Order: sequence, then C-alpha cells, then structure tokens
Amino acid sequence: MIILIPAYEPDGQLLRLIGSIAAADPRLTIVVVDDGSGPDFRHVFDGAARLGCTVIGYPANRGKGHALKTGFAFIAGNFPGQDVVCADSDGQHRAEDIVRVAGQLPAATDAVILGSRSFSGGVPARSRIGNTATRWLFRLATGEIIPDTQTGLRGYPAAMLPWLVGVPGERYEYELNLLLEAKQAGYQIRTVGIATVYLDHNAGSHFRPVADSVRIYAPLLKFLASSLTAFVIDTSAFLVLMTGTGSVLFAVVAARGLSSAVNFAVNRHLVFRHGRDRTAASTGYRYFALVIALLAANVAIMSALDGMAVPALPAKLIVEAALLAVSYSVQQRFLFTREPAHTAHPDATPATHIPAMVPPQSLHSLAGNRRDQSTH
Repeated sequence: MIILIPAYEPDGQLLRLIGSIAAADPRLTIVVVDDGSGPDFRHVFDGAARLGCTVIGYPANRGKGHALKTGFAFIAGNFPGQDVVCADSDGQHRAEDIVRVAGQLPAATDAVILGSRSFSGGVPARSRIGNTATRWLFRLATGEIIPDTQTGLRGYPAAMLPWLVGVPGERYEYELNLLLEAKQAGYQIRTVGIATVYLDHNAGSHFRPVADSVRIYAPLLKFLASSLTAFVIDTSAFLVLMTGTGSVLFAVVAARGLSSAVNFAVNRHLVFRHGRDRTAASTGYRYFALVIALLAANVAIMSALDGMAVPALPAKLIVEAALLAVSYSVQQRFLFTREPAHTAHPDATPATHIPAMVPPQSLHSLAGNRRDQSTH
C-alpha cells in the first residue's frame, strides 16, 4: 500500500502527518510529490526523506492535478501492483482516517474510495459553500449523490493507475473531473466516513477562490455561456423574422431551429468533453427531441402556473432555470457521452507519461521501501 502526498510549499504539518502515518501503520510506504515548491521549502522535503519517504518532484509549480498524476505514474512504474491512498499535506487528514480508507481497498478492485467528511462543527464558510455547490453540480451531471466531492483523501486500486494518469486537469479541477469520468469508465464510487478537520480556518490551503473555482465549474459555466448565446440568437432571429414576414408562428419556429442548431454544435464541440465521441447523426436527433420535449414542458408548466395566478415574470424565471438544469443533466449524462465501457479497464483512457525528477536523497529511501514491499 502506497500513501501519496502532493505538497506545495508545505509547513511542519507535512512532517507531523508523515510521523503519525508511520506510527499508525509502519508497513505503509509514503511517496511525497514536491509540486515545484522551490528552494525555500527544500528543508521540509529533506525532512520527509529522512523520515523514510520517497520524495519526487519538479522545479516549477504545476498544480495538484499534475502532482497527483506524476505520483501515479511514478508508483505504477516503481511499485507495480500497489494500491494508493492520496492524502493532503496540510494536516487535515488524520492518520487513523488514512488507514481506514486504505483498509477498504483490498476489496475494491473497481472502485474509488472517498474519505467523506460530515461538515459538522466549525467549517470555514468558503469550504462549506464550495462543497455544497460541487455536490449539486455532480448530482446534476451524473445523477449520483456524493456527500463530499472535494475530499482529498481518496483510495485507488492499483489497476486504476494508468487510467488516472489520463484523466484531464492539472490543478484542483482534476479531482472533480476524475469523479465525473469514473462512472463512464466503468468504476464505482464508494465512501467511508472520516473526521472533518480544518486547521486555523484552512489557512494552509493554496486554493484560489476565483481562479480555481472557475476551473472546477468550467463544464457548467461553458454550458451556461452556450445557452446564453443560443438565447441571444433565438431572440435576435425572432425579431428579424417577425419584422420580415409578419408571421409569429414562422418566426418562433425558425428562430428556435436556428438557435438550437448553433447550441447543438457548440455543445458538441466545445462544452462536453465527449461530445464528438459519437457521430453528429447519432446525437443530433436525440438533441432535437430534447429541445421539443423541453419546449412542450415549458408551455405546459407556464400554462399551469398561469392558471394558479403566478405572476408571469417569476414563473418564467423559475421554469427556465429548472428546465436549464434538466437540459444540462440530460446532455451530460445521455447525449454527449462516450460509448459505455463493457468492463472497467485501466486502459480505457490512454495513459500519458509524465516524467518525475527524483532527488538523490530519495533513491536511498526508494531502495529501502522496495526491500520491504513484499510485506505490505
């Protein structure tokens, strides 16, 4: 069993975490990835190496996703057949919880194990809001309810490592992308309860609220931008055609047909990652069937709300928001999705080779870990 810890500009919490893991289960092998922290933090990584860890890294900061994939590639090459548990370096994962997640892996050959926090007690507002938002986004996109989509404490069976290296994303968005891709790749997602720990109001986190949130919510933001573009085209075309023909019916139908065609092309090519995995013909007829169904639902719901004397403007806003969510969910889960895998296979997505620099002091630690590998 390998414990993988990505670290960027770590403090003493990293060394305390390593010590607590070693005390909890001395058989565990720990690999630490220096995500371009720079020379000012070399002493921390030297300390990790002295504690028996294998320390790898690269000169410039590349992001958590890149660090994790570097670790996965390194472990697959140097510790073949070993399951992996990922933990954060800021001390917010207890050693006993790391061991608990590790204990679930031997029986989970085709599943991601998530250490799920309850978010009770003194949780920073940005963490509570962020997890709630991503939890609902994940449910919207997949139909699955995952209590803690942002947890960094995760377990992966050895057979999954080549697939993990191929999942897109270089920074914080990688971990959400991984969950979004898992089901389509044939993997399950299981959870095990862990403690909710935030040290000093999460001051040690390197998460950037604006830039990293944009990366995490990019799929939904792109969909909203595409929908807004379609709305502008629909409205503009309606006004032009109405002025030119004088026929409301013709203007409505033609404008909706034009805006839907543009929306379909944008969603297929730019919004959904697997939009072009199927032919345009195979998804096109289903997309336009969805458009018709949503239009019929819009008319029916608006008529019902009108009969209940609900004011037109709030009714329209509520209905459009609800149907927009339905549209995103259907397109993400059923229209623009790749062909389902027949079985969970680690090569479902081609692995990308990511070279990792191994400092000289780590080679001695690596040799020692290999000698003990058969006992893990």
